[in-house]
Amino acid sequence: MKLVIVESPTKSKTIGQYLGEGYHVEASVGHIRDLAISGVGGFGVDVNNDFKPTYIVDADKKDVVKKLLELKRNSEEVILATDPDREGEAIAWHLANVLELPIESTKRLEFHEITHTSLEEALKNPRVIDMNLVHSQETRRIIDRIIGFKLSTLLKSKIRSKSAGRVQSVTLKMIVEHEKEIADFKPEEYWNLEASINKNDKLYPLTLIKINDENQKMSNETEANIALDFTKENVKISAIDTSLKSISSKEPFRTSTLQQEVSSRFSFKTRETTIIAQQLYEGVEINGELTGLITYIRTDSTRLSETFVNSAKNYIINKFGQDYWKGQKKTKDVKLAQDAHEAIRPTNLDITPSIAKEYLNDHQYKVYKLIYERTLASLMQDKKEEVTTIEFKNSHLTFNLKGVKVLFAGYDVFKLDENDTNILPEFNTGEEFELLETGVKQNFTKAPPRYTEGKVIKLMEDKGIGRPSTYSATIQTLLARKYVTLVKGTLRPSEQGILTSNVLNKYFPDLINTEYTADMETNLDKISEGTIDELKVIKDFYYPFVEHYDVVKEQMYKEPLKLTGEKCPICGSDLVYRNSKHGEFIGCSNYPKCTYIKKEEKAEPESVGRNCPTCGSPLVYRKNKKGQKFIGCSNYPKCHYIESLEEVTTPEETRICPKCGANLVLRSSRRGKFYGCSNYPKCDYVEPLNKVKKENEN
Repeated sequence: MKLVIVESPTKSKTIGQYLGEGYHVEASVGHIRDLAISGVGGFGVDVNNDFKPTYIVDADKKDVVKKLLELKRNSEEVILATDPDREGEAIAWHLANVLELPIESTKRLEFHEITHTSLEEALKNPRVIDMNLVHSQETRRIIDRIIGFKLSTLLKSKIRSKSAGRVQSVTLKMIVEHEKEIADFKPEEYWNLEASINKNDKLYPLTLIKINDENQKMSNETEANIALDFTKENVKISAIDTSLKSISSKEPFRTSTLQQEVSSRFSFKTRETTIIAQQLYEGVEINGELTGLITYIRTDSTRLSETFVNSAKNYIINKFGQDYWKGQKKTKDVKLAQDAHEAIRPTNLDITPSIAKEYLNDHQYKVYKLIYERTLASLMQDKKEEVTTIEFKNSHLTFNLKGVKVLFAGYDVFKLDENDTNILPEFNTGEEFELLETGVKQNFTKAPPRYTEGKVIKLMEDKGIGRPSTYSATIQTLLARKYVTLVKGTLRPSEQGILTSNVLNKYFPDLINTEYTADMETNLDKISEGTIDELKVIKDFYYPFVEHYDVVKEQMYKEPLKLTGEKCPICGSDLVYRNSKHGEFIGCSNYPKCTYIKKEEKAEPESVGRNCPTCGSPLVYRKNKKGQKFIGCSNYPKCHYIESLEEVTTPEETRICPKCGANLVLRSSRRGKFYGCSNYPKCDYVEPLNKVKKENEN
């Protein structure tokens, strides 16, 4: 039996199904170990011994490692088949170390889609662990650990921020700077002139382009009303221009563009898109068999394999005709793209979206359909359009009207474009029309919109910040730290997020900037290519950083706690607002010498207006842990009498507990409603509701 190790349990099932007998596929469930929290600064590296790292098995992976060791002992060979990227290579290396596998000879499978063909090819051509990729990931982890630990500790002590990081802090800075642009924006007034014409009993709105043969700009109501007076005069068609337009299809998806497009079309969060794409990659059950529907999802490449292009050519020609085939176009380079993988594409064109639909949930179907159609469209002919522009003039005003007619659908046979066609009736030069539905409308220029998750990912990619595998995770970190909040689909920095970014930008301007972060990514890529030494990159970063950090640590101010205006009743110091994992609270500024915490005064419960039938104390309205309202005795916990608001028994309906003589009350449980003793827990008598109903019927 041969043991094959992958990261994901779902992936292990899909691959296990394809490999069949003779193989046992097991999942490591991601990384099995990480840097220890020991040594100088708790970095887990020996800074005095060439930054030698110390790794420990994660606490929640000890059972996984134990199982893998047992499986190894009973296997003739261990094969590593982790994901084909830097993180996957590092996981394979850690597995080899922990399982004591020879690095130089252990088979490492590389495949970019989970299909019979790709797995067979990988088994025929195994490689060994690429130590350049491992060193690149290790360097990134060490540098991120040092930056994260040092800056996070400093920020926590000075301004009570939770964390900082090489990528997350630069991303936060972009969001904060954009928010400043929005806050500084000053709206300008402008006016629009509206007018329509009637042709064949249908109204066509015109667009004003010139006033007195100059580009139109009406900045106040007076100017707008002058232009409005000119609409009393009819307009004539002065020119008709017809042109042909070719529109090329978009490139196949890479990680960032998939997340952006799904966010734009369906308003899915990037985390959800990542999870869905991972599910489609690892395998979905179709006709009783787990099937990987798309290729590897973490990629910055738009390249398609020759094998796929050939199969797509046959598919397109057979389904749509020879005229629809164009072939793979030359793609634009993405900044710092590694081009190690293909674009995100379907693995089997025979599994059309309509076939897959019954096996996928709604969100999975939408993402798969988008990937499937975009990939095919990228290989298809341009869409051909006829654009007609008609110019209407009177003595003072010039309008135009545009129409679009699709001559050849090309790639847009899939209806990927959202713009509607606007076919115009026949117009002739010199035709005269009365201007209808005329009016003026005041407007103000608007501030730039806040960034969506998709927009932030595009900026990260454009500026070379992070990698496809980290885009979504970075945004999730900012949300988890409450540095930004998601408001109606857009990211808005919080006060703490703005403070954190401003402080980092003030004291670490050379570190927290897009150029530095992009340069670091370039160096990491060079390590993976074997063109630069990892130790040099770490040293070039570490010593200047630590020297600057020590200076900043002494200079940086400590953010004062926000005062409440009250004094501590124990020691007389100021009371201040503090934060904990449970939220904001008010405590003494003299902490830890004084541990006073102001308790929230609980509102007096509302009286029901009658007394408890058990003890005679007033009954009040209360709420349970689920927030549901009920009636209870004000003498609680001495008296446990309660009543449900859903069915309060009247005095005529009052039932007596046969066990202790107290009143029975209506209660609810997971199994439904029942009558129980109001003297609970001293008396545990219960009575089914249906028994009471039968008695009432009799």
